[in-house]
Amino acid sequence: MKQIRDKVAGLDVHRDTVVACCRVGQPDRSIDVTKQSFATTAKGLAELAAWLTEAQVITVAMEATGVYWKPVYYALEGLFDELWLCNAQHVKNVPGRKTDLSDAEWLADVASHGMVRPSFVPPPDIRELRELTRYRKTQVDARAQEIQRLEKVLQDAGIKLTSVASTVWSASSRLMIEAMIDGERDPKVLGQMAKGRLRAKISQLEEAFSGHFGSHHALVCRQVIDHIDFLDQSIATLTTEITERLCPFEAAFTILCSITGVSRTTAEVMIAEMGTDMTRFPTAGHLCAWAGVAPASHESAGKRRPVGTMKGSTWLQRALIESARAAARTKGSYFSAQYGRIARRRGPNKASVAVAHSILAVAWHLLTNGSLYDDPGAQYFELRHDPAIEAKRLQRKIESLGYQVTMTEIAA
Repeated sequence: MKQIRDKVAGLDVHRDTVVACCRVGQPDRSIDVTKQSFATTAKGLAELAAWLTEAQVITVAMEATGVYWKPVYYALEGLFDELWLCNAQHVKNVPGRKTDLSDAEWLADVASHGMVRPSFVPPPDIRELRELTRYRKTQVDARAQEIQRLEKVLQDAGIKLTSVASTVWSASSRLMIEAMIDGERDPKVLGQMAKGRLRAKISQLEEAFSGHFGSHHALVCRQVIDHIDFLDQSIATLTTEITERLCPFEAAFTILCSITGVSRTTAEVMIAEMGTDMTRFPTAGHLCAWAGVAPASHESAGKRRPVGTMKGSTWLQRALIESARAAARTKGSYFSAQYGRIARRRGPNKASVAVAHSILAVAWHLLTNGSLYDDPGAQYFELRHDPAIEAKRLQRKIESLGYQVTMTEIAA
C-alpha cells in the first residue's frame, strides 16, 4: 500500500503515560522508527512536544481514550500541521502480541498510509461551551430524578397527591408537602393550601392526604426539596454563563431558533456540540451521520437490508429528538406533516428520528447560507403531486366506498 505521509507519529494514550512512536521516511526510502514513553503531566507533555518537534513530525495521530486524550490533545494543539484524534474502533490492531509500543507503532502506520480519518474536535471556545451545556443537562436530569424520588416517598406514606394534581412538583404541591414536613397532618388544612385551578379539587385533595406521613418521610422530603432548590440554582447559574458565552454566536443562534421545534436550549446545545462552522462537514448528510440521526447501510452480495442509525453524538441526538417531538406537535408545519406520514407506517420512534434528521439537515443549510428558516407548511407533500393524478386517486377511493363521482375542472 502506498505511503501517503512520511513524517507521522502515533500516540497510545493512557491515564498516567503516553507512548509515542515516530515513523519518519528517509531519502533512501528506509523508515526510521523511534519509540519513547512520557508522563501525562504538564512536564511530561512538554517533553513529548519537544521530542516530536525534534523528530520533525508533521502528522500526529492518537486514539480517543475516554477523557484521557484531552490533556494530550490540548498540549499538542497548534504545534503540528495535523493533529488527529482517531476513533479507537477504526484503528484496532490486528490480533497478536499486543503492547503499548506496538499499538503506537500500528497507529503511526495506519495514519501514514491514510487508513484512518480524524474525528471532529471543535475549537476551544466551542469546547468550553460544550462542557457547560453538558453539565447543565446532567443537573436537569438529576432534578428530574429528585422529583421522581419525592413521588416515591409520598407513595410510601400513602399520600396520593399525584392522583389529584397533574404533577408532584408545583407551587401548591410544595406548600402542602412543606406543611407536612413542619408537622401538619390535617387533610382539610392541607387541602385549603391549593392554588389556582387545583382549588376545584379540594375535596379530592382531602381524601388524598389521608395517609401515614411519618417523621422519617418528613426528613427525606426535606432533603429532596433542598436538593431540588440547589439544582435549580445550579441550572440558573450555568444558563447565565452559557448565555454570555453565546454572544459571539448570536447570528447562528438566531438562525437555529427560527427552525420549527428548536427552542433556545436546543439551539445552545446544537452550537455547543457541532459548532457554527459547517465547512467541517462537506454535506448535510455528513453532519447527520456524525450526529447519529442518519440511517446506516448494509449491503452484501448485492442485497441490502435495513439497519438502524449509527452511533453518534449522544448529547446532540437527545436534543434533536426532543425538538423533533416538539415540531411534530406544531400544527400546520412541515415537520408535523412529515412526522404524521412516517408515524403511520413505521411508528412514532422512527418518525421522530426522521424529523430530527430533517431538522439537522435544515440547520446545516441555513448556517451555510446564513438565512432564516421558512417553513414550507403542512401542504408541502400534497402540493408535490400532480393535481390530475391526485384527483383520480381520490375519485377511485370514493367510488370504492359505493359513491358515484363526477369531476369538473374549475377554470383558473
